[in-house]
Amino acid sequence: MVILMRDEYIIVLDFLSRGHADDRKGEPIVQGIGTKFFSLLEVVLKPGHQVKPGDTIYIGEKKWEEVKYIRGRIKYDDLTSFAKDELEKVISDLIDKNEKRFVEFFNKATPITTRLHSLELLQGIGKKHLWEIIKERKKRPFKDFQDLKKRIKMLPDPKKLVMRRIIDEFKEVDRHKLFIS
Repeated sequence: MVILMRDEYIIVLDFLSRGHADDRKGEPIVQGIGTKFFSLLEVVLKPGHQVKPGDTIYIGEKKWEEVKYIRGRIKYDDLTSFAKDELEKVISDLIDKNEKRFVEFFNKATPITTRLHSLELLQGIGKKHLWEIIKERKKRPFKDFQDLKKRIKMLPDPKKLVMRRIIDEFKEVDRHKLFIS
């Protein structure tokens, strides 16, 4: 049985009221990011609907009010310049709203191979920080990013580490996915 991981909501990164310049249909298109699985999607809106960056749109299983259809997944390079600029702000907000999820990553991260631990995929975490995090989380789980920063000496800002990793996953820096689907 295949379990499809699908976002129920997207946050608008950019709204193209007449679609892409090379699009003959000229349908209103939203470029957005899923709130749970960070899917980058293009969505066509029903006629007459207007949205702005930062708005949330429902794309779940029930009836869609604003959405005509989901055009599909897109890659980071397919985003407009404006959408790329908005992406960091939106990811930052999503991390703030779901801090517990990302702290759990630090509490439960495991090795990928015998030579590479998933924590090492975060830029700024090397072997020294890795072993310090593992040692500290055995004592007790981290409560939040503040707790993590307080207990691990000289650790770069954990939120920024997670943000940078999410952006790298969009840019397909390597084949490993920690946060996006």
